[in-house]
Amino acid sequence: MAITYNNLYLDIRQIFKELGMEASTLEARELVCYAAGKTRQQLIRDGHLYVPEEVEHQARSLVQRHLAGEPVAYLIGEWEFYGLPLDISESVLIPRSDTEVLVERALPGLQALENCRILDLCAGSGCIGLALAHHVPQARVVLGELSEGALRICRQNIRRSNLGGRVSALRIDALEKPARSLGEFDCIVCNPPYIPHDDIPGLDVSVRDYEPHMALDGGADGLDFYRSVCTQWRDALAENGRLFFEVGIGQADRVEHLMMHSGFGDLDVVSDTAGIPRVVCGRVYHEI
Repeated sequence: MAITYNNLYLDIRQIFKELGMEASTLEARELVCYAAGKTRQQLIRDGHLYVPEEVEHQARSLVQRHLAGEPVAYLIGEWEFYGLPLDISESVLIPRSDTEVLVERALPGLQALENCRILDLCAGSGCIGLALAHHVPQARVVLGELSEGALRICRQNIRRSNLGGRVSALRIDALEKPARSLGEFDCIVCNPPYIPHDDIPGLDVSVRDYEPHMALDGGADGLDFYRSVCTQWRDALAENGRLFFEVGIGQADRVEHLMMHSGFGDLDVVSDTAGIPRVVCGRVYHEI
């Protein structure tokens, strides 16, 4: 029996709702849009039209894959972060709304500078650095990543965001001391791998079986990258430069302690919308 686009969307949303999926409205809409090759506006416009059989089949096939654990962002190959549509693949983590807290915290200080250099370390899709570049037109941004697959996505997103004149992507290992040729930065933002190694098998299937373990595994206690960045990357910050970390649940105090003992001051911890401490930041003061 023929079904309209609107009824197909409502049917899929109901399936997701009954299973307790929090983002049922968003995910149902994105899957129908992708299967139909329509934008959100086109889906609303054509909601009363009947869906071709092959489009309905494609949409329901995507639903089954999602119900088996495959994230919608990987199914459709893109996701939105801080208002920017970005390419996504299984080489990178899916941008989360929690990470937008880091962007919100970093923006005011960067917007107050006449010009600035920003490093997005462990950049993944480049979402943080690109969001900052988009909202700080005087900034020049480096997206630093070790994974070749992630670097490809970074470069795609630089082009997609029309930021090629001010943003570049470089192969950088956050666990190694930076090359002097990188120069100094006014700000380093970093959402590193922070899941303790032994916790990875217990993660939700949508994360454990689909998202890249290279971007998840933070070592035995989840703090390997924080230690390295605090100690080895401190001198890559200019005087009064700021370091912003995203942290996992229960890690804020330990990361704040690491930063304090590495010489960072003006430390601050910022919670996400759920009240979970999510961002730890501080300022570096170099000895003269």
